[in-house]
Amino acid sequence: MLDLTADLSPATAAPPVAPEWLDPARYWPRLSAATGHLPAPVAVIDLGALRHNAFDMLVRAGGLPIRVASKSVRVRAVLDAVLALPGYRGILAFTLPEALWLAETHDDIVIGYPTVDRAALAALFASEQAVQRVTLMVDDPAHLDLIDSVAPPERRPEIRVAIDADASLRSAALGHIGVRRSALFTAGEVAAFARAIVRRPGFRLVGLQMYEAQIAGQGDDAGIDAPVIRLMQARSRAELRERRAEIVGALTGIAPLEFLNGGGTGSLEFTGSDESLTEASAGSGLLGGHLFDGYRSFQPAPAAAFAFDVVRRPAADIATVLGGGWIASGPAVASRQPRPVWPDGLRTLPREAAGEVQTPLQGAKATQLGVGDRVWFRHAKSGEPAERIDGYHLVSGDEVVDHLPTYRGEGKAFL
Repeated sequence: MLDLTADLSPATAAPPVAPEWLDPARYWPRLSAATGHLPAPVAVIDLGALRHNAFDMLVRAGGLPIRVASKSVRVRAVLDAVLALPGYRGILAFTLPEALWLAETHDDIVIGYPTVDRAALAALFASEQAVQRVTLMVDDPAHLDLIDSVAPPERRPEIRVAIDADASLRSAALGHIGVRRSALFTAGEVAAFARAIVRRPGFRLVGLQMYEAQIAGQGDDAGIDAPVIRLMQARSRAELRERRAEIVGALTGIAPLEFLNGGGTGSLEFTGSDESLTEASAGSGLLGGHLFDGYRSFQPAPAAAFAFDVVRRPAADIATVLGGGWIASGPAVASRQPRPVWPDGLRTLPREAAGEVQTPLQGAKATQLGVGDRVWFRHAKSGEPAERIDGYHLVSGDEVVDHLPTYRGEGKAFL
């Protein structure tokens, strides 16, 4: 069983030393040695790095409980181990079938996105346990209508719902900045929808979600655009803090809410300081994708990584690995593609990038790679590698100590 609390007592703690992952010449060869007997592709989670990230996120949240975003992990053993730590509370799931599965062993699951899965809704209505443990996300009367069309209120249990409100920035100069989620933006719009929910039989309003993607998912310490990004984020934080307080204030007199959720890995400091919220949501930072290398406020450890073998040499300065195109969500730019990290100095080709079948690599070290040599990559963002593998090999020190099945490894493919 994966345990992130083991060997953390002061009596057994080792003297403080610089984390090994800060020295690539030590970190990646150790992972290579530990997994050299395994065939590629080989995916690993380093126990020490995962533990570091889990506790660092708690510090960054400043005491605000963290709801774990399951889509960014997609490994039940990791979810269970993180939720066993004081300071983590509940799961933010991404589909209703996933939530129903997780509700067999977890009692506080909020679905981060609306569902129109009629079969899954019928399964929810039929499970007394799941109805008590799962909260649906809504932001439109059409969502309520669809739920009623599967089973009217008199033929189903009361359904727990939360409102998703838009946390994006609306700029007069740049337009909409952030992701396109809910159409509910102002306190008046959210309050009107909340009143519509509480008037309808068969629904219980229990929470609010506002995800600030333009802050949490956008690095502020890399590239020529960094100063502009920092300015945009400062304005967005000020605007959002005020508007979120107005929304929460408007909801207070309408329904007794159990949770007020915000955040994301990249904005935990801001979320933790927002007095309107009762919890943050985060998950990507646990495994430490390279997207977060471009943030000034924190530096996660590369807890998860995967390796491919060189299978051909199409040119003297090119080594090609089999596979590689495990792409994250979002625009298909460099920040969403896997990054070769060891041997150092490797880069993908501009016209091919990371391919589903093969990935050619250039760089000074490419000339030294031979057929059968191994190249380590870091994933970009969150749970994208888990959709390609049946499990991560858990590495502690110099050896593989466990195999952690992914959702796919357990026979699940939710989305």
